[in-house]
Amino acid sequence: MARHVIRPELSDAKGQGFHNIGEAAALAGVSAKMIRHYESIGLIPPASRTFANYRLYHDADVHRLRFIKRARNLGFSMKQIEQLLGLWSDPDRSSAEVKRLAQAHADELAARIAEMRAMQRTLQDLAAHCHGDARPECPILDDLAGEAPRQ
Repeated sequence: MARHVIRPELSDAKGQGFHNIGEAAALAGVSAKMIRHYESIGLIPPASRTFANYRLYHDADVHRLRFIKRARNLGFSMKQIEQLLGLWSDPDRSSAEVKRLAQAHADELAARIAEMRAMQRTLQDLAAHCHGDARPECPILDDLAGEAPRQ
């Protein structure tokens, strides 16, 4: 037997505390496009729909979107955010698992920062050795090409 789903009019849904996608996006600080993306990859549950097929979001959905945005701002991957969301919604979670995920991400960021600092030092050194004038010799291009500096 098919399940009958009641689909309200948008005005009725708003009266019940629901938000359309534009309002949810504004409240969460994300774009409507990102909301649709998060829904398509399963980070947020499929939205309820109005009679006219507009998406509807409740305050809990907006709260979840804010969680995702904050996690993205901290550089967590989508897979890590999925894990964090699972832990967030699990009242029996272990904070040790949350800490492990956060510490692993912090360690990864530290390694990336160290790599970027090394790249910065290399580029500064190359730029310092480039005359930056009308001459064709350029240690930056030589380095990129894997050539020994020209004398």
